[in-house]
Amino acid sequence: MEEASASSLCNDVPNLLSFFIDTFVDFSVSGLFLLPPPSPPVENPNFASVSEPSSPLSRFVPALQTRLPSPDRLIAIGDLHGDLEKSKQAFRLAKLIDESDRWIGGSTTVVQVGDVLDRGGEELKILYLLEKLKRQAARSGGTIITMNGNHEIMNVEGDFRYVTRPALDEFKVWADWFCLGNKMKSLCRGLEKPKDPFEGIPSAFRGVKEEFFDGFKARIAALRPNGPISSRFLSQNVTVLVVGDSIFVHGGLLPQHVTHGLERINEEVRDWINGLSGRRSPAYCRGREGLVWSRKFSNESAQNCDCSALEHVLSTIPGAKRMIMGHTIQDVGINGVCDNRAIRIDVGMSKGCINGLPEVLEIEGKRSGLRILTSNPLHQNNNSSSVGMEKDEGLGLLVPENQPKQVEVKA
Repeated sequence: MEEASASSLCNDVPNLLSFFIDTFVDFSVSGLFLLPPPSPPVENPNFASVSEPSSPLSRFVPALQTRLPSPDRLIAIGDLHGDLEKSKQAFRLAKLIDESDRWIGGSTTVVQVGDVLDRGGEELKILYLLEKLKRQAARSGGTIITMNGNHEIMNVEGDFRYVTRPALDEFKVWADWFCLGNKMKSLCRGLEKPKDPFEGIPSAFRGVKEEFFDGFKARIAALRPNGPISSRFLSQNVTVLVVGDSIFVHGGLLPQHVTHGLERINEEVRDWINGLSGRRSPAYCRGREGLVWSRKFSNESAQNCDCSALEHVLSTIPGAKRMIMGHTIQDVGINGVCDNRAIRIDVGMSKGCINGLPEVLEIEGKRSGLRILTSNPLHQNNNSSSVGMEKDEGLGLLVPENQPKQVEVKA
C-alpha cells in the first residue's frame, strides 16, 4: 500500500513541477499568483443538443454560455484598451474590487464588452487581472464574462496597427519568461517536450523597424490562433451574449448574425482562436457589417443610428429589450438612442483613447432598472467626497437623441 502511494506521488511530480513553473512564469509576467487552473476539459454533455455544425473540439470543451437569466445585479464595462489603472477604477466604481484588487462584488454578474487589447501598454496585466477576478468572483457566486472586440479579432489575425511600443515590450518580457519556463520543463523527465512558440514565425518583417522585430515575434507567438495567450485567455471570450433582456455585443448585432445563430457564432470564433479553422476569422467578424465592427447603432449622431434594423434584431430574440455595445467612443459618456433600446458604453477611458473618466452601466435584475455609475466630477454633489456617483434614472438616465444633456446626481 505504501509502495503504491509512493509510486503515485512520484508520478505526480512532473505535473506538480509543471504547475510550479507555470505559476512562476505568471508571477514574473503579471505580478499575480493565480489559483490552480480549472480541471481538464471533459466531454460537453450538451454537445448533441446543438443543431448547428460543430468542430471536434466542441465535444470536449465546456460550452460557452450564450444566454443567461437576469442576475440580481448586472454591471457592463466598456473598452479598456491596455490601461490597467483605468480598468481597476471602473471595477472599483461599481464596488467590485477593493483597494487591494480583491473581488468584493458578491454575486454580481459583470460583462466586459471587449477591446482589452491595443492602444495601451498593459494588455497582459489586464488579461491576468480579469482571470484572477473571474476565479475569485466564482467562489462568491459572482460571474465575470469577457467578450471579443474588434481588436481581439485583429490581433489574433496578426493585425497590429494599433499596438504601442510599451505593449511590444510587455510581450517581449512575456516571451522571455515563457521560453525560460519551457526550458525548465524540457529538463524534467516525464513531461512532454514543450512546443516552440516561435515555430513558423519569420525573424524580420517588411515595413517594421528592426528594433521592433522581437516584439512583433513575441506578439504573433502569443496571440496567433492556438497561441499560448490567445488560447488561454481569449478563447474563453464570447462574441455575442444575452443576459436577461439585454443583448451584449462589441459592435452591433445585425439580422444576418441572428440568422447564423448566436451559439454557433460563439462556438466558431472560439474554435478559430483555438487554431481549428485557419488564420482568418469568420466572415461575420470582418468588414463594416461585422458584429465586432458595425456602428449602425453607436454613431454619436442619433439620426445616423438605424433604429429600424435594431428593432428587427430585438424582435427576433425572445424577451430582448435593448442592445448594449462598445466600440465607438461616446464623448458625452454612457448614453442611449432609439428610445434607449441601444445603449453605448465605450467612454474612451484608456489614456490611449481620449483618457475619459470611467463610467459603468448597472442593471438591476428584478425590474431591469438602469443606472450609470460615473466618476465624472460634473455629476458629483458639491457636498460629497465620494468618487463614484450615479446618474439618477428618474432625472433622465441616458442622453436624449437630440443633444447631450447633463443630469443631476446624488451620492
